[in-house]
Amino acid sequence: MSETLQTTDVAVSDADLLAQTAIAVREAGSALRERFGEVVRYQSRDELMRALAVNDDTALDILRPRLTRLRPDAGWVEDELDGGALPSGEWWVVDPSEGNVNHLHALPEWAVTATLVRENQPVLTVVHLPLTGETYTALIGAGAHLDGRPLHVSQSADLGLSIVATSQARPDEDEKVVRRVGSSITAMLFDALVVRVAVPATLHLLNVAAGRIDAFWQFAGARADLLPGALLVTEAGGRISDAEGRPWTPQSQSFLAAAPGVHAEAVSTLSR
Repeated sequence: MSETLQTTDVAVSDADLLAQTAIAVREAGSALRERFGEVVRYQSRDELMRALAVNDDTALDILRPRLTRLRPDAGWVEDELDGGALPSGEWWVVDPSEGNVNHLHALPEWAVTATLVRENQPVLTVVHLPLTGETYTALIGAGAHLDGRPLHVSQSADLGLSIVATSQARPDEDEKVVRRVGSSITAMLFDALVVRVAVPATLHLLNVAAGRIDAFWQFAGARADLLPGALLVTEAGGRISDAEGRPWTPQSQSFLAAAPGVHAEAVSTLSR
């Protein structure tokens, strides 16, 4: 992928928009970092949902007005667990606390993400990790970056020497999907070097884009946990598809992101 912005009005505008989005996402991350450190105790599902909502609202109170000012006509995806295609036009797809349950359990794997989708194509994304201060960005046609440094996927060409990862799309997934997840992990345990299983998906996809992990897959899925990583991986030179190797869209029932050298092997393993 080219690391040079095209000299068109749209590209220049999107580059500035990416920078402004990053500022808003970092500020939201700082607010969540202030709330991090103690395990949040809850005794029921209702209490858990209220705790999750407080974190979401803390970040959204910053993100929603900032991003709305940047793109007043863009729609806003309310539920980060939703999937499928979006209506025509521009949409902000935001996960105010990606890995929210981890945050509540004082685990470090969580982030704040914001992605602008135009005609169902992610055009820019920002993923900020408040505990490390790292910010991952991607702009369509202009590459993927970590704090301004270009990202490149792994050069691995052997799944047997690869670290791979998977995640669950959402709690309370239906039995068919859960069993498919389990069988895919078993298949990868035979074919790959190491299999990592954890949430959230976005953090695995950051690692694919950075060349630290060679492939990531997931069954079912939500727009907010796949679109940021899909753009980062493709702009870092990786391949995305569904688990059968077909072109991926937000309507797809599975997702695979991989270094080009192991993509075909990963498809073969997941198709067994």
